[in-house]
Amino acid sequence: MSLARDIEILRRVPLLSQFTEDQLRLLAFSAETMQVSEGGIVFNEGERADGGIVLTIGKVQLETGVGRDTRPRGTYGPGTLFGENALMTEGKRPARATALENCELIRVRRALFSRMLQEFPETARKLYVDKAIAFTSAAAALAHVGRKLDDVDALNERHKQEVAAKRR
Repeated sequence: MSLARDIEILRRVPLLSQFTEDQLRLLAFSAETMQVSEGGIVFNEGERADGGIVLTIGKVQLETGVGRDTRPRGTYGPGTLFGENALMTEGKRPARATALENCELIRVRRALFSRMLQEFPETARKLYVDKAIAFTSAAAALAHVGRKLDDVDALNERHKQEVAAKRR
C-alpha cells in the first residue's frame, strides 16, 4: 500500500475530512492494513466492533441475516468507512461485509482514533460540532416520521371505530 494513496482515500472519508494532511499521514501510518481475498469476510454481523475500517481498493457488499433470510444492504467501493460509530463507542457490527473483489482496507482502532482526538482537540471540536448537527438533523427527521406514524395510528383508530359502529 502507498502511504500517499492511503492519505488521499482517508481524506475522502467525510468523518476524516476535518483532519489536516499531517493528521491523516499519522492516522494512515499508525493504522493497520488488511487484505481480504474475493469472497472473504471483512467482518461478521454481530461481531464486536473495535473501530472503523476504510476500504481502499475493491468492492464490499454488506448483508444481514443468514441462509434464505440473507438480505443485501448495499455494495461499496474505495473511500467507504465501515463502523463510523465504532470509532467512538463500543458496539457490534450490524451487518456482514463480504469482499466482492480482492480488497485492501485500513483498520482504525478506536484507541488510535481516541488518541488522535486527544492530541488534536481542535479537530475533536470540529467533529463534535459535525456530529451534533447530524444528530439534530436526524432527530428532526425522526420527529417528522413520528408525527406521520401518529397520523396513521389516528386513521387506524378511526377505521376501527367506524367498523365497530357498522357492526352495531
